[in-house]
Amino acid sequence: MLCFFRGRSASCLRLRHLRAYSTQLHEGWEAVIGIEVHAQLNTQTKLFSDSPTSFNAPVNTNVSVIDAAYPGVQPKLNREAVNLGIKTALALDAEIQRTISFDRKHYFYPDLPQGYQITQHREPLARAGSIQLLKVDGLDHDLRVGIHQLQLEQDTGKSTHDMQPGVTFLDLNRAGTGLMEIVTKPDMRSALEAGLLVKKLQAILRAVGSSKANMEEGSMRCDVNVSVHKPGEPFGIRCELKNLNSVRFLTLAIEAEISRQIALLESGGAVVSETRGYDVVSGKTFKLRGKETTPDYRYMPEPDLPPMHIDQSHVDELRTLMPELPDQCRERIMEQYKLTLHDANVVLNEPGCLSFFEQLCTGRTSKVVVNWTLHELFGQLSTQDIPFTRNPVSVQQMGALIDMVQQGKITGPIGKNVLKAMIQETSATRMPQEIVDANGWARIGDLDTLRTLCQELIAKHPDKAETIRQGNPKMFKWFIGQAMKGTKGMADPVVLNKALALELDCEIE
Repeated sequence: MLCFFRGRSASCLRLRHLRAYSTQLHEGWEAVIGIEVHAQLNTQTKLFSDSPTSFNAPVNTNVSVIDAAYPGVQPKLNREAVNLGIKTALALDAEIQRTISFDRKHYFYPDLPQGYQITQHREPLARAGSIQLLKVDGLDHDLRVGIHQLQLEQDTGKSTHDMQPGVTFLDLNRAGTGLMEIVTKPDMRSALEAGLLVKKLQAILRAVGSSKANMEEGSMRCDVNVSVHKPGEPFGIRCELKNLNSVRFLTLAIEAEISRQIALLESGGAVVSETRGYDVVSGKTFKLRGKETTPDYRYMPEPDLPPMHIDQSHVDELRTLMPELPDQCRERIMEQYKLTLHDANVVLNEPGCLSFFEQLCTGRTSKVVVNWTLHELFGQLSTQDIPFTRNPVSVQQMGALIDMVQQGKITGPIGKNVLKAMIQETSATRMPQEIVDANGWARIGDLDTLRTLCQELIAKHPDKAETIRQGNPKMFKWFIGQAMKGTKGMADPVVLNKALALELDCEIE
């Protein structure tokens, strides 16, 4: 969700938040952090069936006999899911395995119809690789976070427990949706590093097109392992944080868990391995369940899916289709459009903004486009709680609006009113010229019309006009302000200044 304050961008505020809550110093202690990311694959159909994937579809409408685990059905691997996984592995500089296979991971839960999950335990799609965090990402140092492995697996359904006491409702729309599980190595030492790592991975997945990576919608979920220890000593007992649905809450939860473990150890207690959640209200983590014993998932090879060989030629072909990745893109747009680092990060971090921005820059000055998109458009979307992913203003509408202001057909303030009208309509149909015509908002640039207006103002305020004639220029701006107020901001400022100067018989400095 976009969040603006005094013209600042959402990305700027989110980064400030990460710094504010994630740089607490714990003298004498070091945190160790690793993350398991589950990102839904951006495919039209599920991993092993032809059922469509969609967010917020009516309950239990995208469920096939395969998704519901009817007896006798067999899974069929989605080729596009494998390709997206390979492209993600290439973006992470991971080692794509030549032979991959699937396994059954057995555990019981109501929203897992099969009684097991099809995943990759023995032979995942890719191993190794890394994500580079640079100073331009928001750290005061560069950091390489290693990747343990990337595997494909199917998602579960969704259980809802709070609609009726004692009853659990199941929605199997999500069951069988393809996931990438990306497991990092424990290379992070602060909540800030972890938060920036997730943001960087989101940007990579969106650039590749392999996932929407939207934590709020559930297309990206993160489990975080946290432990603390004194430098030079072995790593401590780790706890897992689950159900974190935003980067902000992820960083807050990590910081809270680090503080909890340190306080516990300093008071003579011991950290117990367990799964924990985060309470936003209290700002503390809480126990969900214990991990006293290692669960036995009884992994076994998936008998209905034979091992799959990935040819190097296929990998090379996909490599030629790889898009520009975030680091290279940021460097390019800063050079091409003369953007600041802050503006470049905003363009990259808001899904869909890069394409929108670059289309608007075609034939227009990038400085003007930045002002109207990153400041005016984003600001007005924020005031109405509309994320950029649901921006109702099309590139054609926004471009036409910018052109009308630049060509002097409407004033800047009127342009903001037109933009507000387009956002409120949400239909993306009426062009700016239609809105201007319907409201009579066209710029008043006729000299004679504005001279008549100035004559009327001077007649009403002769004393103020006389002070200008006697050499006091301060009241000139007052008359301009009154004239703009009278025309509701539609007077051409240049022509208005000339008209007033002629009526007062003075020169404009």
